[in-house]
Amino acid sequence: MDDTENGLFIGTKTQLLAAISGTLFAISDGMSYGWTAPMIPYLISEKSHIRTTKYEAEWLETCLMAGSFFGLPLTIYLVDKIGRKKSLLLAAFLSLLSWIAVAFATNMPVLFIARFVFGITANTSFVAAPMYVAEMADHKIRGFLSSVIYLNMLSGLILVYSVGPYLPFYVSPVIGIVVLSLELSVFPFMPETPYYLIYKGKRLEGKKSLGFFRPGRNIDRELTQIVKAVTRQKSEKGNFVDLFVAKGNRKAITIMAILDAGQHLCAISVILMNLHVILEAAGSIYIDSSIAAIIFAVIMFFSAYISSLQVDKYGRRCMLMISLITTAMCLSALAIYFHLKLSGYDVRAASWLPIVAVMFYAASFKMGIGIVPIVLTAELFPANIKAIGMAISDLMYVIGSIVSLQLYQWLNNSYGLYVPFYLFAVSSIVICMYTYFYIPETKGKTLEEIQYLLKDEPIPITNSLVSLVSNSSKSYNTF
Repeated sequence: MDDTENGLFIGTKTQLLAAISGTLFAISDGMSYGWTAPMIPYLISEKSHIRTTKYEAEWLETCLMAGSFFGLPLTIYLVDKIGRKKSLLLAAFLSLLSWIAVAFATNMPVLFIARFVFGITANTSFVAAPMYVAEMADHKIRGFLSSVIYLNMLSGLILVYSVGPYLPFYVSPVIGIVVLSLELSVFPFMPETPYYLIYKGKRLEGKKSLGFFRPGRNIDRELTQIVKAVTRQKSEKGNFVDLFVAKGNRKAITIMAILDAGQHLCAISVILMNLHVILEAAGSIYIDSSIAAIIFAVIMFFSAYISSLQVDKYGRRCMLMISLITTAMCLSALAIYFHLKLSGYDVRAASWLPIVAVMFYAASFKMGIGIVPIVLTAELFPANIKAIGMAISDLMYVIGSIVSLQLYQWLNNSYGLYVPFYLFAVSSIVICMYTYFYIPETKGKTLEEIQYLLKDEPIPITNSLVSLVSNSSKSYNTF
């Protein structure tokens, strides 16, 4: 009996092990992303063991973004030159050294360097990890496994929000060191992806890798399909210009640019980095801002977990559109509340609304727009252009974050807090419309079939029949 008849995780345990062990670094990345929220108040206080000015503290975030930006050329080089697996291991090792530096830091320059390296490793890892997962995963579980990176990142965010404000400075770095040491102990025993090995002409190693990820199954047909797909993709151009000239590549980069930048135009960076300020501006008296931040992160985690189990059942487009509509509703509620408050209306009776809206936002954002892009980014680009495409997608993510934060500050200072939330709500609706009219459904499709979808070409009958049989035999029992 085919393993797809018995559940999502039957016959895919080696894939699950590789995906989890290879993305443990994301816990560290989540911690480094949220680390400044609880640590800056400590660093600028009298209790700090490192003398820090407010201006220096603000540079801690800038260093992280700068590392991510300038790490792009290195990312493009590494994932193709040394492979997806070795890139992940290198990133984990450098992150480990950075946490050690943070733990023993006695001055700000050391923290600046560590934050810059964190940016580089996050950039490398968030390109290499989705590539690794997509290229080794069975298409029936590819969506869930691609979501594991976000689940781990949110786990790191929860950890640093929970530990940072209440325990000594060195505790967060110690947790990061332990997590990365675990990855460096387990993940080296996982094989490189079959796609990468075959792309590099190592067919025998590629077959062994595929056998590891498909235990007890006849892999000959899938191996033949991978060889044909890689051969065809290698025969096509793979330079930077072709990313925008070839129809399929152009459509892929457009989709990813809009979704990656669009995540931030749906206000995620603004809310994550200004949650305390937003709740205080709302005049809310129901919950302490530090507790609210922890609850916010926990809700995002569970929403992402549930969504990751459903993304291969209901599809990418459906979850994106539902998420974007509900996100727009939450942002609109915040905008209306602040608009009424600034206009002089007594909103004390409704001061609970911002808290509820923010928490619903956490759930709705991670339902789709906060998790589907990481799934799509490794599915849409062909092998010969994958590294460049995913690196540019990651660049759009960084640019989207910077633009959204600058828009928020400018509109808030010039017109009031409600204006940027109106803008973000409208952005959510626009992205939802774009999803409906432009983004193809990739659920249940092989990586090769997706390339035909992007080029608006009919899928060859052999691949279509294989996909049809596979889809008809699926059972989506997830437990």
